[in-house]
Amino acid sequence: MGLKAVHFGGGNIGRGFVAEKLHLAGYEVVFVDVMDSIIEQLQKTKEYTVTEIGGEGEKVNKITNYRAINSKTHEEDVIDEIASADLVTCAVGPNILKFIAPVIAKAIDKRTAPKPIAVIACENAIGATDTLAGFIKDSKHTPQDRLSSINDRASFANSAIDRIVPGQDPNAGLNVKIESFYEWVVDKTPFAKEGHPEVSAIKWVDDLNPYIERKLFTVNTGHAAAAYYGHARGKRTIHDALQDSEINKIVYDCLSETSHLIVKKHGISTEEQKAYVEKIVKRISNPYLEDVVERVGRAPLRKLSRKERFVGPASQLAESGDKVDALLGAIEQAFAFLDVEGDEESAELSKILKSTEAKDVVGKVCGLEESHPLFSKIVPIVEKVQKNTK
Repeated sequence: MGLKAVHFGGGNIGRGFVAEKLHLAGYEVVFVDVMDSIIEQLQKTKEYTVTEIGGEGEKVNKITNYRAINSKTHEEDVIDEIASADLVTCAVGPNILKFIAPVIAKAIDKRTAPKPIAVIACENAIGATDTLAGFIKDSKHTPQDRLSSINDRASFANSAIDRIVPGQDPNAGLNVKIESFYEWVVDKTPFAKEGHPEVSAIKWVDDLNPYIERKLFTVNTGHAAAAYYGHARGKRTIHDALQDSEINKIVYDCLSETSHLIVKKHGISTEEQKAYVEKIVKRISNPYLEDVVERVGRAPLRKLSRKERFVGPASQLAESGDKVDALLGAIEQAFAFLDVEGDEESAELSKILKSTEAKDVVGKVCGLEESHPLFSKIVPIVEKVQKNTK
């Protein structure tokens, strides 16, 4: 019997990144989603394409050997698929993990295979698999008398993913356009006993933290800073924003601050981090990605939260008395990303700013306590945005 992976999330990252790499590694991929339209398209279509875009041109991969199940209507089928699979992955968004955990928990409990299933969450969040595992192990989903033996049935490994998916053509259907560069790094320590799954696209490491923070505080910080400043100045794409010399300098200033943290905290050399920054800025500047600033900037509430791309590094830097001026500027632009069409979080942020005192906004949105050294630096920023948006 061949290799099988069950993947939750039939969106662009799921189809264009995770499933693509699993397909190339020889896995049959079983997509699971609750979106009727996506599942129906996947069920009716025997193949789709992933077009990788890079400076050297385009490369098209044809994806086949997949099936699709609607977990809303066919939960038992999903349970059976996971119970006999080698690997389960997801790209559903960090806030959706609690909703997919119950069915995964039932499937893990049903497993009788001698080798544990590998569970890897592929989300833009630190420790996403740990979060998913926490929901799975909750007594509401896994019987407490089965908890002590759950590691015999499942191995949970955190991962860091990095690949830019630009806006897609309106008539693309299942086909995905994606950048050629990618990084998929996974903690190999949970697989010490049984060995990790064979997926050539994955880089297996003993310590994931440096990779997660380097990616989040370089790629995501730079990408979002360019988006928020670009939006404020009427730029259409990230490429357009970074062609503006002032925005370009601001983005580099933000990454200089985060680089200081990364070098000091993780022992990465200054030269290596500088080369990484240059590579990242070149990537996000790619004109062929047609990366619209509103798409990159969407979900500002999440992006302004405690462990995310701005407050995450700025809070650590502030704790050691280091410079955070550029990051504070980006935080201001993120707070000003309000009422953007199609983005519910920007509308919610607007409501919060209109109805909440600045100090309470910083606590609620950024997750900072008043005693934190960054708190007093963000309060006047929020007050300024509130004054400007009245």
